Amino acid sequence: MRFIERNIILKIKDIASKFPVVFLTGPRQSGKSTLLKTMYPDYTYINLEEKDIRDFAHSDPRSFLASYGDRVIIDEAQRAPDLFSYLQTRVDEKDRPGMYILSGSQNFLMLRNISQSLAGRVGILSLLPFSLNELAKARRLPKTVNEWMFNGAYPRLVCAEIDAPDFYSGYIATYVERDIRQEVKVHDLDKFRRFLGICAASVGSPINLSKTGAQVSADARTINSWLSILEESYIIFRLAPYHRSMGTRFIKTQKLYFYDTGLLCALLGFSSADELALHPMRGHIFESAVISEIVKNRCNTGKTPRLYYWRDSDNREKEIDLIEENLQELVLSEIKSSQTANRDYIKNLLKFDIEGKKCTKQVIYDGNDGPVLSGVRFINWKSFADEAIFPPSNQRGPKKLKKRKTPREKEVRKPGGLPDVTSAEKQDD
Repeated sequence: MRFIERNIILKIKDIASKFPVVFLTGPRQSGKSTLLKTMYPDYTYINLEEKDIRDFAHSDPRSFLASYGDRVIIDEAQRAPDLFSYLQTRVDEKDRPGMYILSGSQNFLMLRNISQSLAGRVGILSLLPFSLNELAKARRLPKTVNEWMFNGAYPRLVCAEIDAPDFYSGYIATYVERDIRQEVKVHDLDKFRRFLGICAASVGSPINLSKTGAQVSADARTINSWLSILEESYIIFRLAPYHRSMGTRFIKTQKLYFYDTGLLCALLGFSSADELALHPMRGHIFESAVISEIVKNRCNTGKTPRLYYWRDSDNREKEIDLIEENLQELVLSEIKSSQTANRDYIKNLLKFDIEGKKCTKQVIYDGNDGPVLSGVRFINWKSFADEAIFPPSNQRGPKKLKKRKTPREKEVRKPGGLPDVTSAEKQDD
C-alpha cells in the first residue's frame, strides 16, 4: 500500500527535537503507526496490542524498558498505563530529546496517565484522517463534493481503494461499538446504537442533553459523559457559541460535528454518494466536512483550533456557522453546500462586528472560487487543498506565497441597494 506523505511530519520532528517524549494521538486507522515507522526506521517498534509484549510491560516494566533501549516507538501505549511512571524515571535520568515516541488511539486513557507522570516532558500532537491538501498532493482529490463527504478520508480506505460501506461497517463494529462502548460501560448494544444514531442525526445542530437522554433512557449527565468519550476518541467534536466572555462560551448549548463525514454517512445509513444529492441533511454534512478540514489543518501544524459558532440570543435566524479566533482577528465563515453565490448567505456576516477585532468574512460553498459580494469572498471547498490557504507543515521556513488570482472586486452599486455582483462574478454565476 503506497505511503502518502503527511503534512504533520515536520511538526513531529520539531517536537521530537525538543521533548524526550512525543505522543501522537488520533482515531484508529488514521495512519499513526505507518507514519511513525516510516519517519523513524531506526527506532525499535513495539505494539502493545500484542498480548505477550503487553504482559511483559505489565509484569516487569523496568526490564521491559531496559531491554528496548531509548530510541523506541511504543504503539497503543495506553494498554500498559503503569509504564508511564517508569518512563518518567528513565526520561529524567537521561533527558535526551526524542527518546520515546508514543502513539495511541484512545486519548482518554493516554492523557490521564500523561498528566500524572509525564507532564512537562512530552509534546502532544494529533493525527487525523487525510486533509484535502494531502489528498491533492497524492492526486487522490475527490471529484465531487458528494464523493468527498461520503467516502471520508481514512488512509486505508483511500490507499487500498476500499468501498466506503465495506470499510465503515467493520470500523463501526470493531472500534465504535466495541471499544468505545466498553469504555462508556454501556452493556446494551441497542441503546448505544441509538445514541450513535442520534449523534449522527444531530450533526451541525445544538445538542440537547436532556432530550437525547430521554431517547435512550439516560440522564443528561450520562449523555454528556458519553459525548466526552466520543470526543476523546476522535469521533466527534463540539463547538461552543462565541461570546466575548470566555466563561459564557462554554455554558451555552454546543454544536456537534464529526471528524470524518464518511463515518457520519455510514451511521446515517447512506449506501452511495448519489443518495446525498437531495437529502435534507446534506447541508449539515457539508458543514461538518468543512469545519473538520479546518481542524485537520490546524492540528497538522500543532495548533489548537479556536473555533466557535455564533447565534443571536434574541433572534435564532441570526447565526454564523463558524468563527475562528486568532489573536486580534476573527475569521467568520458561512458554510453552504449550494453552487450559487447567493446574497442571502452574507447578510449575517455583514451585521456582525466586534470593536477592536479585525473580521475577515467569507462563504465556503460548492460553487466557483473567487466571487466577491460586498467584500465577502466566496471560496470553493476544493480551495482547502491549495497550499496558499493552508501551507503544509513540511515547508522549510516561511515561504512567500504567490497571490491567488481573483476576479476584479470593483462593485457596481444599484441605487439605494447593496452592491451588485461584479462583472466577473456574473460570469462565474
